Amino acid sequence: MNPKKCPKCAGQHIVKSGIVKDRQRFYCKECAYYFTVDKLGKKIDDYYVTKALQLYLEGLSFREIERIIGVSHTAISGWVKEYGISRPGQAQYHPSYKVFSQEELVEFVQNNENLKGAGFIITEFGDKFMLIKWERFKK
Repeated sequence: MNPKKCPKCAGQHIVKSGIVKDRQRFYCKECAYYFTVDKLGKKIDDYYVTKALQLYLEGLSFREIERIIGVSHTAISGWVKEYGISRPGQAQYHPSYKVFSQEELVEFVQNNENLKGAGFIITEFGDKFMLIKWERFKK
């Protein structure tokens, strides 16, 4: 990546000037300033951000979401803060979840015993499906 202008003087006479710590170094001919371009970083696809926030709202912990999606729990925590997401108050339950292939999901749903007395949501992760299930309280 070649910068268009100097970060110090905004000059446009920039030339390459070697490599420092595996990063290209540049030189501004107008102000004699040496600099490197900031790393772009590793951006996570918005699809996974959305899925992580959905799972958080469904009651899963940051660590559970980390194990499912493969993104660090600190990143997920940061997204929750960044987007101002607050989970509604919960009753005394914790949802259970399972990850299925398409064939396993069809087999699970066809068995009516698995669906009685529960609410559930199915969400897709690439070639897998996650079923989140809440058991209704029995009095």
